[in-house]
This record gives sequence, structure tokens and C-alpha cells, in this order.
Amino acid sequence: MERIQTDLLVIGGGSGGLSVAAGASQMGASVVLLEGHKMGGDCLNYGCVPSKALLSQAKAAHAKGSAPAKAYSAAQDHVQAVIDTIAPHDSVERFEGLGVRVIEAYGQFISPEIVRADNYEIKARRIIIATGSSPLVPPIPGLESVPYETNETLFQLRKRPDHLLIIGGGPIGLEMAQAHKRLGCEVTVIEGAKALSKDDPEAASVLLDSLRKEGILIEEDALASEIRGTAGAIEVEAKDGRVFKGTHLLVAVGRKANIDKLDLGAAGIETTRTGIKVDAGLKTTNRRVYAIGDVAGGLQFTHVAGYHAGVVIRSALFGLPAKASDRHIPWSTYTTPELAQVGLTEAQARAEHGGNLEVVRFDYAGNDRAIAEGQTKGFAKVMIVKGRPVGATIVGHQAGELINTWALALANKMKMGQIAAMVAPYPTIGEINKRVAGAYFSPRLFESNMVKRVVGAVQRWLP
Repeated sequence: MERIQTDLLVIGGGSGGLSVAAGASQMGASVVLLEGHKMGGDCLNYGCVPSKALLSQAKAAHAKGSAPAKAYSAAQDHVQAVIDTIAPHDSVERFEGLGVRVIEAYGQFISPEIVRADNYEIKARRIIIATGSSPLVPPIPGLESVPYETNETLFQLRKRPDHLLIIGGGPIGLEMAQAHKRLGCEVTVIEGAKALSKDDPEAASVLLDSLRKEGILIEEDALASEIRGTAGAIEVEAKDGRVFKGTHLLVAVGRKANIDKLDLGAAGIETTRTGIKVDAGLKTTNRRVYAIGDVAGGLQFTHVAGYHAGVVIRSALFGLPAKASDRHIPWSTYTTPELAQVGLTEAQARAEHGGNLEVVRFDYAGNDRAIAEGQTKGFAKVMIVKGRPVGATIVGHQAGELINTWALALANKMKMGQIAAMVAPYPTIGEINKRVAGAYFSPRLFESNMVKRVVGAVQRWLP
């Protein structure tokens, strides 16, 4: 048994763990990184990267008007090629080159400050748990005897499904629904409540309407109660008696934190229903140990894990006070059209701020570039309190890009005047952000009797 002492032990080689390991090592700390599966974690191998690569191929096929059967296999080959291109950036070799000691094994706590991994015992001043999450497989009767896919197996398919059933109407389910429909599959989405239930309902309806017009069946209030059949002939029965038939099944109902292998009890670390219990500084109930990313039980996005990494580095390396917040964290659903959000939705803002809230909006139909490209469906709306944005919702072409402006504004507590002062090149989709800011000031300038009286007085005074 080799015993190792180090400044920082990082458990998990996904987005958050790699960011901490690389940053800490380059700043002079001794770092050990444990990864028992694949470097790059879910994002590179099963999540963000492959899903966006498949969506890009589906979009290209849709632009051509049809997708032959071989297009599906080619699209999946493209997915693997993209993963292979990015993988060296997350590889063991690269991180060893940065000075990180990488041990390819799972870690298990044997005391509050010691972790065992294969034939190693690692004692660290600070430990970062960044083990991520895995697909949640619900206990639906019959599922255990029926072949199904999750995001961890879906991208291995090479033969196009004739009819894909998707349980789950969240972002992952809908992204994969559109990708497969555009690649020639029939697709039925089965959602137990409302699709995109965490998003602004007005924006969600724009997206859902577009997906339905493409021929995707989206069945809401269809809680799956039984699954039966064999490969190529699968049935999902809903609680209300509806039965949906298909050839393949994708389960996309959410994620669960990867904590089973850690033996957290040995380290005095408490958990919650969604993951590891952390405070505002991402410390666990063991003050030597932090948890970041999906395993911390909050928003489950790659960029959140990267953000958490920065918070932890300030605290663990420099001893500086650092707190994490989700008020400025954006997210996007990468369908066509895209749907993006940062900060509070309109409903959340009304509940929190009441009569102090103002909501302004601008429709894509008023943007000249959107008109030129035939992308006029959608809108941007911003929730404002005392001149400062507290949330923004965008649905439409490039919404995931447009939301960056409002993420910047919320992160830096900017005022609407600073957004309105921006000069956007014409004609761009990005001008929508300036125009929605202008919609906040227009009634103050053009509908104000005071402004009109002042202008009148000045005009009479000027020579």
C-alpha cells in the first residue's frame, strides 16, 4: 500500500474536477486526481459534447429536407470523432504534463482526511469531490426486463431507430427528440407532468409548438406506469391508460449524484435528497472537504461545475472567503429554436418582487437580421427591479448566445442603461438585446409629459 500526502485531492475527472486540478497544480499546489472511469466525465463522453454534435448533424440533414438511413450511422460516427478530437485536452497525459498525479481508480473515504484508491492511501489537506451524476432510472414496473437507452448508451447506436420512445420531456429528452426526428426517426416524448416545466411557460410553448410542427409527438400528463415488450416492440403505458408503442426506448427523466462508492459516512459528510450537503462556500459537513458540480445537488450544468471550481480554488488554495451563487447562472436548451434563461423567470420574479417588478420584451419579428434569415419566431423578455435586470428569458434563433449579455449583466449587477448604451452592429441577431433594453426606456422618454415639457422649453430657449 503506497501512502501519499498532498495539498489537494480531487475525486473525479469531469469538468469541475479537471478545472480544479489544472488550476491548483499550475498555481503551485501538489495535486492528486482520481478517476475510475473516463477522463472528461459525462460532459465529454455522454453529455454536452455528443448531444450537440448529434444535433449539428441533425440540423444539416433537416436543411437538406430528408435523411437517408445511412445518415444516422454517419451522424453517430461524427459524434465519436468530435469526442476523439476533444479527448486529448482532458487526457491523463495532459494533466500529468501539468504536474498532476493521476490515479485511474475510484476513491473511498476511510477517515475524514484519507481516501483509499486501489493500492493507494491519500492524505490531503483539502479534498474536492467532483464525481458528477449519472442517469436516473426510475422504478417503473417492467423497465428492468425491457431494453432501454440512457445518454450513456444512446450514442453507441449505429442503426437508426424506427420509432424512438422518450420518457422525459426536459431539455435532454427534447434535444434528442428533435435530433432523432431530423435524422429520420419517428419520435414520441412521454412526459409525466408538463414538458420543460422548469422554464418560463410562455417561452416553453414557443419551443414545444415548433417541435410538434416538425412531427414530434409530445404527450404530457402521461406518467409511465408500466413498460413491456422486447427489442423492436416496446410499449409504455401511462397511468391514465394511454399506450405508446415504439421500437426503441430512451429514459431521460433526470440525474442522480454519484456518491455510492465514496463511503461518505467514514468522512463525516452528510447528504441530501439531491446530493452532498454543502454550505454557500461549497464546503461539506467535513470542513476539509468540498463538493462541486452535479454532486453538490444544485444546478446540473457543465458550466456550473467550472464556476464552482473557481470558487473552491479561491478558498482551498488562498484561504479567501468565497461563496457560490446560482442567481447569475444561465442555461440553454439547444433545440431549434433555442430556449435560454438566466436569473429569475417572470413567475419567480413576480413572487419575489411583486409590484417593484417591470417586464419588458422584444420580439424576433422586429429584428431585421431575423427577418432576413427567416428566423422571426421567438422573443426576449427581461425582468427588471429598480433599473437592474434580475432575470432574462429568450426563445428563438441563437438564444443560447444572446443570453450571455444578460448573464454578464446579472453577474456584475449592471443597470439597464449600460445595456442600452451598447452599440450593436447592424444587422445582427444580437441587436435584440439592445432593443429589449430600449423597450425599458421608451415609455420613460416618449410617453413622459415631463420629458416633453423639458424638450419644449429647451427648444424655445435655443437660438
